[in-house]
Amino acid sequence: MAARAASSKQGRDIVVMDVRDLIGITDFFVIAAGTNERQVKTISEEIQRTLKPDAGKPVRREGESEGRWVLLDYVDFVVHVFHEEDRAFYDLERLWADAARVPWEDQAASSG
Repeated sequence: MAARAASSKQGRDIVVMDVRDLIGITDFFVIAAGTNERQVKTISEEIQRTLKPDAGKPVRREGESEGRWVLLDYVDFVVHVFHEEDRAFYDLERLWADAARVPWEDQAASSG
């Protein structure tokens, strides 16, 4: 749901990673990018709006005021919404390269 919400606001390069075997604090990472600070904020707001009925509010939110890297912690999964430049710099996919990628259906792309 988080990946689809990001996609609905034109999030880029959306990846879902299974990190259960690598760290003990969460099960999955959802990673997305926006092209500017406003889009990063819009993506993170849409994810929160979409998930609220099922997952409630994130237990922790960081970076919303800057709009460069927003972290939304839902305990079982953590959403990272980056500005494209920051995503390339931090490169979480390389850092967690041993994590399995989880396929997800991009309904926004398939409906257009």
